[in-house]
Amino acid sequence: MKVIFAGTPEFAATALAALHQAGHEIVLVLTQPDRPAGRGMQLQASAVKQYALSHNMPVTQPVSLRLNGKYPEVAAEAHALLQSTPHDVMVVAAYGLILPLSVLNIPPLGCLNIHGSLLPRWRGAAPIHRAIEVGDTETGITIMQMEEGLDTGPMLVAESVAIKNTDTTGSLHDTLAAMGGKLIVEALHLLEQGKLPATVQPEEGVTYAAKISKEEASLDFMQSADTLARKIRAFNPFPGTHAQYGDKTIKVFAAHPVSQNSNGVEPGKILSASAHEGIIVACGEGCLQLTELQKPGGKRLPTADFLQGFPLPAGSRFALKP
Repeated sequence: MKVIFAGTPEFAATALAALHQAGHEIVLVLTQPDRPAGRGMQLQASAVKQYALSHNMPVTQPVSLRLNGKYPEVAAEAHALLQSTPHDVMVVAAYGLILPLSVLNIPPLGCLNIHGSLLPRWRGAAPIHRAIEVGDTETGITIMQMEEGLDTGPMLVAESVAIKNTDTTGSLHDTLAAMGGKLIVEALHLLEQGKLPATVQPEEGVTYAAKISKEEASLDFMQSADTLARKIRAFNPFPGTHAQYGDKTIKVFAAHPVSQNSNGVEPGKILSASAHEGIIVACGEGCLQLTELQKPGGKRLPTADFLQGFPLPAGSRFALKP
């Protein structure tokens, strides 16, 4: 099929590669404008743009697609390009721009979205993070027909996967990205044959995955060890959680609950901190063992290596959130 593809990060690039390798003709790629990244804040192309250019696919990077928005001339130019590019369907994955109805109506066979959850649970921007954070035991990929609402369109193909208690957003992302690539290829095959059934999303079970903010990344040791451990996994690798120790902000990338008596111990207090015993912190309920940390200006390190350059004496404590 002739496909217009819209996506930006690695999750989307995996799907683009799967479509390309399956033999679909990618006639146009839409992706977000280059953004500053890294220590030098140099402009960096998205993962999708990098893949597209390396395989000689035409790329466009409009800042908006809304004809009545802030950049109407840019949007009008993008609309004209979409309308003049012969294609069958548009595939969208983590694009980052809202597609108005005027765009959704352009592809002859509509717009198919690759969404990282089992809809209607976790509509929205951060479904992988939120599923881990709240302790869901499974998630998956839903291929859906796009409409104006936020991830409200009919479901076309779906597949589930268990969330392990060791999964981070990073590891689950990679699993779901590969699954998304596989399912969109299956969906287009069924679409070509006219055998792609659509199921309206149920009204029951709808939840929304709000975008992750850096303000959420602070660890509150008044919470339970289980809650904090899930949050740490959910925020790994980005944005990473952190705890305040004196005037230093320590990032925490890995931790797990441990069965140690903390009755009467103030939350945030460090019960032990050694290469042998690890860093164990009292929480509002239970204790948390921190296993991978990063000091300001340093690298992510396992406990033993971290403590060599940043001692955390037993009896000292992390600050509680104000």
